[in-house]
Amino acid sequence: MTTDPATNPYPRQPHIGDAFGHILARCWDTGATPWSAVEVIERDDALISTGDASRYFTEPEHWPDLERHVWAQATGRILDVGCGGGRHAVPWSAQGHEVTGLDPSPEAVRVSGERGVKAVVGSVPSLPDGLGQFDTIALLGNNLGLLAGPAQAPAVLAALAAVTRPGARLIGSGTDPGDGGTAHAAYHACNLRRGRARGQLRIRVRDGATATPWFEYWLATPDELATAVAESAWTLESLDRDPTGPDYVVRLRLPAQAAPRRAASRPPARRRETRRRMI
Repeated sequence: MTTDPATNPYPRQPHIGDAFGHILARCWDTGATPWSAVEVIERDDALISTGDASRYFTEPEHWPDLERHVWAQATGRILDVGCGGGRHAVPWSAQGHEVTGLDPSPEAVRVSGERGVKAVVGSVPSLPDGLGQFDTIALLGNNLGLLAGPAQAPAVLAALAAVTRPGARLIGSGTDPGDGGTAHAAYHACNLRRGRARGQLRIRVRDGATATPWFEYWLATPDELATAVAESAWTLESLDRDPTGPDYVVRLRLPAQAAPRRAASRPPARRRETRRRMI
């Protein structure tokens, strides 16, 4: 068989489709058996990484302590951004919360639905219409990466604020890229030369000959995240780091609606007394 690109009859690029959803569905169909499906992530410098897709179905007792801690702070009506197969949404629903999942993968939305979670196809910052208003926005499972980068984060944070009630909170988890180590240092340096944040990634998910579209993903340092939040309507209430690794969790808050100002009461008008002139 010839390998000359000019004469090779096979396509040189993967078919664009729901690669992530296919992996997720295959794993769910086996009962989320470990390594029944493998997630393949391709970075735009050709780096390939793999992971066990069953992690998208782990139960709360198997989560890291930090993730379980911030997950428990959700209140009221919850929007789970990047819900995947419902790893966080399913136990919220079991506790009686009203949860809506959001994911760009139709198959992920289908799997979440099979697990009893209402989910819709969509992504940030272009949220679908009709979502309603939420008390908690969740960007868990390292989904602070969906802020995409310093230039894109303001639009994402504004879009999420637009579907929340006054005083709403945002809970999320992220990863500090650190110095990159030997595997990532050159990529980080290239990012800096191009005017990008060190931990910005351009990646896609592969499943055989199918791939998702390329998308931006941001491993922000805590300081970078704090700067992005400071330029938004949100306030950073807390940031807790994993003492054993690069992961961290955050809680953001929107201001509560100010009470309507009452008009200042006027003092009663003095009655002018007219003295009768004595003659």
